[in-house]
Amino acid sequence: MNKLQLIGPFTQLLPMTGLPLKGALKDEQLPIIENGGILLSRGKIINVGVFDELKSDDVKIYHIEGAHVCLPGFVDSHTHICFGGTRARDYAYRNAGKTYLEIAKAGGGIWDTVTQTRKASQVELAKGILSRSQKHLKNGVTTIEVKSGYGLSVNEELKMLRAIKQANEISNASLIPTCLAAHMKPKDWNHQKEYLEEIIATLFPIIKTENLAQRVDAFVEESAFSPEEIKPYFQKAKEMGFDITVHADQFTTGGSQVAVDFDAVSADHLEASTEKEIQLLAKSNTIATALPGASIGLGCAYTPARRILNAGGALSIASDHNPGSAPMGDLLTQASILGTFEKLSNTEVLAGITFRAAAALRLADRGKLEAGAKADFIVFPTDNYQEITYHQGQLKPSEVWKNGEPIN
Repeated sequence: MNKLQLIGPFTQLLPMTGLPLKGALKDEQLPIIENGGILLSRGKIINVGVFDELKSDDVKIYHIEGAHVCLPGFVDSHTHICFGGTRARDYAYRNAGKTYLEIAKAGGGIWDTVTQTRKASQVELAKGILSRSQKHLKNGVTTIEVKSGYGLSVNEELKMLRAIKQANEISNASLIPTCLAAHMKPKDWNHQKEYLEEIIATLFPIIKTENLAQRVDAFVEESAFSPEEIKPYFQKAKEMGFDITVHADQFTTGGSQVAVDFDAVSADHLEASTEKEIQLLAKSNTIATALPGASIGLGCAYTPARRILNAGGALSIASDHNPGSAPMGDLLTQASILGTFEKLSNTEVLAGITFRAAAALRLADRGKLEAGAKADFIVFPTDNYQEITYHQGQLKPSEVWKNGEPIN
């Protein structure tokens, strides 16, 4: 559509502009445009301001009736929504008191999902991604990071990454792929160093050739890969031009140091982080990503989000949507609950799922409503933005716009 289009008026429009990437945020800092409007063309925002001031004879108006609050489309910077099967049995076992090792010995755990994902075809995996991304989109999440990591071989990881690319060509949401071939030590390899070397030598070049991902992730943990094991892997990934992100400090510390050493875009989880790791991250350019869905699913402590922000760190909040530890997959619900337990302001919660989450994916063109940004925004049926987190994800968007088009 060539003609300028004006969307509004919104009772409150929250552009999420003028806020710092790092540190604590008070609600008094939150910019709110009353009776706001968005002027757009060709999927991009041209201007944001008071609706009546944006009107002109050259503008086609899309009128919003009644009281509504407008926000940038949410960004989920960490998910595992490419998988086969279910882990409902694991959830029941865990709640009945079984340990991680007991569940694994009973045939559960990540390897169970690996087995089920390997059995699934690329088409089946792509269908699953589309279904889950559509649910995310209806809840206002317009950009979704999607990891591989349940293949754990060159061919199976390729199948997953190709499924993500296939789904992205169809999905209304933007899917951002990440290679997580170093998710856990595959049971069908005797020597883990040789497995990582095979991924570097064979998988990474194909990813580059087919443009399957620009990001490489690894689970740095006692039960997965140690800092010493993963450093040569990340070094080669960086040399090949990949962005680095790290599953860090979920159960034990060590991952944050690796993330900072490799100037990772983000360090995700951090439930086990101590004051040492908090200060380390706060002084770095690495964004700390809280995954409250995993804390809810596992019944463990939350990421120390309040302390990270108070120390001056940048905090993203993501769903970790996966079949094992975080099956809920509702970003706004999880972010709202994290806000309750960690005493986060509304502005900190909303920043964590908009522009700060976009920064965790190195995406500068979304997460804010400003000139030049993608016209990705969501509309809630209320006259007060505070109602959004107050209802803990149960107040759903009445409209979701992606690339300047309503999609529901």
